[in-house]
Amino acid sequence: MKLEFDRKPIENMLDCRIMNLRTYQNLLTLVYAIEKVNQNPHLLPNTSLGFQVVDPCYSESKALVGMFNILSGSNNQIVNYRYEHIPDIIGFLDGMSSKISIMLAKMFGFYNIPQISYSSMDSLLSDNVQFPSFYRTVPNEYIQFQAIGKLIRYFGWSWIGLFVPDTESGLKASQRIQKELEQSDACLAFLEFLPYRTAIDESKTKAIVNKINSTSATVIIAYGDKDYMLTLQIKLYQFRLPEKIWIISSQWEVSSEFDYEFLNFLPFNGSLAFVLHANDMPGLSEFIQNVQAQRYPNDIFIELAWNELFECEHGFMKSRKFCTGNETIGLSSFKHIYEEISFYSYNLYNAVYALAYALHGIQSHNTMEWIENSNLRSWMIHKYLRKISFTNNVGEVVQFDEHGDGQSTLDILNWIVLPNETQYAVKIGQFVPNSFNQLLINETLIKWRPPYNQTPISTCSDTCLPGYRKSLKETYSSCCYECVPCSDGEISNDTNVDKCSKCPLTEWPNEEKVACVPKVLIYLSYEEPLGICLLLVSVVLFLLTCLITMTFIKYRDTPVVKANNRDLSYILLLFLKMSFLCPLLFIGLPNNVTCLLRQAVFGITFSMAVSSILAKTILVLAAFHATRPGSKLNNWIKSRWPNCIVLLCTMFQVIICGIWLGKSPPFPYYNMDDDIERILAECKEGSFGLYCVLGYMGFLAIASFIIAFLARNLPDIFNEAKFITFSMLVFCSVWISFIPAYLSSKGKYVVAVEIFAILTSSAGLLGLIFIPKCYIILIRSDLNVIKHFKRNNY
Repeated sequence: MKLEFDRKPIENMLDCRIMNLRTYQNLLTLVYAIEKVNQNPHLLPNTSLGFQVVDPCYSESKALVGMFNILSGSNNQIVNYRYEHIPDIIGFLDGMSSKISIMLAKMFGFYNIPQISYSSMDSLLSDNVQFPSFYRTVPNEYIQFQAIGKLIRYFGWSWIGLFVPDTESGLKASQRIQKELEQSDACLAFLEFLPYRTAIDESKTKAIVNKINSTSATVIIAYGDKDYMLTLQIKLYQFRLPEKIWIISSQWEVSSEFDYEFLNFLPFNGSLAFVLHANDMPGLSEFIQNVQAQRYPNDIFIELAWNELFECEHGFMKSRKFCTGNETIGLSSFKHIYEEISFYSYNLYNAVYALAYALHGIQSHNTMEWIENSNLRSWMIHKYLRKISFTNNVGEVVQFDEHGDGQSTLDILNWIVLPNETQYAVKIGQFVPNSFNQLLINETLIKWRPPYNQTPISTCSDTCLPGYRKSLKETYSSCCYECVPCSDGEISNDTNVDKCSKCPLTEWPNEEKVACVPKVLIYLSYEEPLGICLLLVSVVLFLLTCLITMTFIKYRDTPVVKANNRDLSYILLLFLKMSFLCPLLFIGLPNNVTCLLRQAVFGITFSMAVSSILAKTILVLAAFHATRPGSKLNNWIKSRWPNCIVLLCTMFQVIICGIWLGKSPPFPYYNMDDDIERILAECKEGSFGLYCVLGYMGFLAIASFIIAFLARNLPDIFNEAKFITFSMLVFCSVWISFIPAYLSSKGKYVVAVEIFAILTSSAGLLGLIFIPKCYIILIRSDLNVIKHFKRNNY
């Protein structure tokens, strides 16, 4: 049985006579594939395939005419009429632009004739409802969208220009590419729709040129069929444009345009191009090399090809020379026509075999229908074509998915154009569409165009270094931003971060804001100058008080020491020494013991000291009135009542401190609120208890001051009323000033303020009460006699 598509192997029913050597390679691949099928005894045995070729002249209207010619078997193009002697068409292979493929797919879908494309990747063709009879040995272009997104992400480009055709497919492609760019954190610098080359005008040309000239994007994607991209290529040839890195889609086979001598490829030097994976088919190169005109007398394209290759013509046509008929392509200088098998030829080869295996399935399962050739219809092939799966001659599996799409990897080429406009391509990577969508790149093989000596950068804004974050500019794309330093307490240890990270509470950013380091623990220590100074002052004043005490003990029997109750003076000196030692509880890292003791010890000590002064003040006033005849105060002065006053007043302060420590005892506290950069080591004391202690101490001081003020003019050189008045005035002034200073200070300075108040007020009491007496004892001993005492009516 002999199944033929046409008795004449190669016939051009439209005869446009437009020849491209790459296209001629595809034609020879078709012939070779059919011959290999016919020579295979295990594939379609006792059956041979024929074919018919139509040149659509890259025109939709002529492609439509050619389709009706095939369907009717006549140039009359009568719809739904076919000459009886013309066998039915059972399959159609196309490799034209997606625009023509879509138009043909709509028409062939009406007749249920399988259409297998070996080049059209348009996603619209995957719609089984609109195109139920369409198949292709190439994948859906969605795979290419994913590959572009992966490539953009791999090189870190974020500011991209995009050219697409001004068609419905171009619009969908632009939307899908934008989606992939968003997932790669990239944005479009511009989007320009390219018209078909016959529809371009001057205004559109200026728009294209202005986009390329004005954009700051280094990388531009050119996506679409070569018919549309040729528009862009012509514009790049006419104008001097800045150097850009182009990403070229697989639909635009740049190598196929190399035969156009008027085109300039220098703008595409260093560009990256996606191409469908291809492989050398065994025997194909040898077949193409040995093609002769006499072997294919019906091949009307061979005349154009031979004229291009050998500058000769056949038959009656006038030319510079006639062909001998013995020429072979292997003898020509255009070796790339057979040495480099394009992915179009590879996928066309697979398409022929896919149709052959589908027919073989019918032959195997429907022997009777196959024997009666008249019953074989094209719609029968779909059942077997949808589930076709075979391994071609190079060991690669060919099959269609549920949408009729083929499965294929994408090779990534680096186009290199030399100054003499010689072009060549280097395979630098591959995109494998699987569950992981692997992108494999060998950067060492890439040769970028000058002036880029390394991987170019294409961003709208400069890279934000660690320690900074991106701040989007208003009315700009999300890829256009300013770099602002991280806020206090935040860091960024990576480039181009959208948000800085907060440090833990116990850590703070370093100076560069790239890492969190432990916060410095702040407290008044013995090692720092302030702590050392306060400690030295405290020790000096303590030693001075000890000297005064020793002086008073040594001269305890002198009138100055005995005057105004010697015991009260000893008590006062004792507690002044203790007050000078109180700062030792405040300096250093707070702990449970120091926090519990320091305010209580300070409060009780000062209360004892101020109570002693209060008792001395009352004693001065009582001593003056006791000199009157018949006064009962003389016995009171000589009794223990002054000491009882001291004890009673101190006990009341002890009770206050006991209640405070019992209900809410102070404890060590690490304050991270008042100073965000450091940790303040404090004692959490609570304000109420402390204010009660200070308030009671202030009450005693004010009482002493009032009584001393009333007795300031009493006679007697040894009268202490004036000195007590001045000492209480200093004491009260210090502690009144202490309150706002205490409330406005933080950290170690709170402690320093309190220590300063303790030392200053204690030094005031010591200096104003005891220094004048020491002056009389040590320097003016002539005044420290009983006669002088009596002479002043004491």
